[in-house]
Amino acid sequence: MLNRRDFVSIISNHCSDSLFITGLGSASYDLHAAGDNARNFYLWGAMGGAGMTGLGLAMAQPDRRVIVLTGDGEQLMGMGALATIGACKPHNLAIIMLDNGQFGETGQQQSHTSKGIDLVAVASACGISNTLGVSDDAGVSRLLAELDNQTGCLFAAISINTDAVERSLPILDGVELKNRFRRELNLSPL
Repeated sequence: MLNRRDFVSIISNHCSDSLFITGLGSASYDLHAAGDNARNFYLWGAMGGAGMTGLGLAMAQPDRRVIVLTGDGEQLMGMGALATIGACKPHNLAIIMLDNGQFGETGQQQSHTSKGIDLVAVASACGISNTLGVSDDAGVSRLLAELDNQTGCLFAAISINTDAVERSLPILDGVELKNRFRRELNLSPL
């Protein structure tokens, strides 16, 4: 198992030109701790929506890589998104799921992945052609190589430890978050 915060920092630094969409809670805290910037869109109040938000952004910005950084609990709430993503086959979308087998934001209850549900197999069955599980440094190296040479949609489940990490709260003002992200995309604020 990998340290969640260290892993997110590696991905953030390695993919510094990518647009990031985060799921609720820990994924947002970790990406913010790795370095807040206008390319990060922290999805608040929409559990299960990170994958579909990432798909929409990937379709709207085909020349930019989009990385959805989410947890297993959030992805479980949006399993239908995997089927839609598999059907659309965006070449520039990567879904990186931090899997600790827990619903971390609601009290560390066991999630379905701790009970044998294999979301890598689900993503593959949904037509996402490039799927992998990562649980050690060799897997991280393989994932970084896949990201460097990405030619199609990618889904990676990262086995992370369950250690508690101090929250690093990103911007909570939804209007400012939206406006700075739109500026990053060279779109006018609404």
